[in-house]
Amino acid sequence: MTPAAAASLDTTERVQRAHLEADFYRFQDDLTDVERERVLALRAFMEDRVAPIADRTWADAEFPTHLIRPLAETGVLGSGIPLVARFENSAVYRGWAALEMGRVDAGMATFVGVQSGLAMNAIAVAGSEDQQRAWLPRMATGELVGAFGLTEPLSGSDSARGLRTTARREGDTWVLDGEKRWIGNATFADVVVIWAKDVADGQVKGFLVTTDSPGFTATKIEDKISLRTVQNADIVLRDVRVPEERRLQRARSFRDTAAVLRLTRCEVAWQAIGIAVGAYEAALRYAREREQFGKPIARHQLVQDLLVRSVGNITASIALCTQASALQDRGDHRDEFSALAKAFATARMRETVGWCREVLGGNGIVLGAGVARSFADAEAIYSYEGTREMNTLIVGRAITGHAAFV
Repeated sequence: MTPAAAASLDTTERVQRAHLEADFYRFQDDLTDVERERVLALRAFMEDRVAPIADRTWADAEFPTHLIRPLAETGVLGSGIPLVARFENSAVYRGWAALEMGRVDAGMATFVGVQSGLAMNAIAVAGSEDQQRAWLPRMATGELVGAFGLTEPLSGSDSARGLRTTARREGDTWVLDGEKRWIGNATFADVVVIWAKDVADGQVKGFLVTTDSPGFTATKIEDKISLRTVQNADIVLRDVRVPEERRLQRARSFRDTAAVLRLTRCEVAWQAIGIAVGAYEAALRYAREREQFGKPIARHQLVQDLLVRSVGNITASIALCTQASALQDRGDHRDEFSALAKAFATARMRETVGWCREVLGGNGIVLGAGVARSFADAEAIYSYEGTREMNTLIVGRAITGHAAFV
């Protein structure tokens, strides 16, 4: 192809024909033809619609809600839920979808993780068939936005035991009281899955709380330095009344909550890889273009060392997450598999974005240079869906047979 012909290709065609340079061992080639086609379509959407505005929305701490419906057309919302999935797909595919979104905008990846991975999966895992039919199709199209209310001001890693939000039954109605914190999507969500402790039996149960319910308030958390696009909120529930028909009928204890988290934790690991990929691509591009001492800095040994270490981290993380997702596809999905993937991939992401920022020197702290946003957003991904330390303890329990949580 001549340079002129190449230049005439629109963005979609150029994206679809390209392999990710960061996929050094070509893992993506192992997807099915349909899955690969859908990943490329998602890549085109992220490049065409999200990338041009990502720096601005991050700087303004705003989420591009006008892109929710178009994003839903790519099939990423509810992609692992048979009732609403637009095509047959694997956990490995869903991981690659998370990577592609994280590569361009961690905020958009997090929105999908909350909407699809947490809120929709909570209904799919713990809701009745009637609840699934009532809520999931409209959430899959983006007509309804969901959120997931588990974390509290005084309860994060100890949610299994330390949940303070309560649910009290009065006839066919439940009365919820408590507070939640760091709840993504909550400022513009239509429904929030609230996890609360039943005062009668002490067990954690799930409730579908519409955001127009009297006594429900969601206040945006301001002044974040990471994932600024994500609309995290503090939620207050004061005598919020929820009918029994909106209690998740198959959520009987925190084990059911944990089943949802098990499904999403590995996808967060894939998001982390995407953030590292985005930073690596920007650093590689910069190294090829930036000249010092009369030559591109890509010809400097120390710069090559940083880039090789970065692509090594990315490759190792893809390998580990691919196997963790493949085990899920085979029905062997254990807490420790997701925990190791999340702990490893986020730690390697944190290293990688630091090295990539170093390649850019002072330009690495400027949004338009392509690394600063990834560098900042990595900090939130490193901590949410289970800190590295908590995931380490989950793996440690599995390999030693001894729990060391307290």
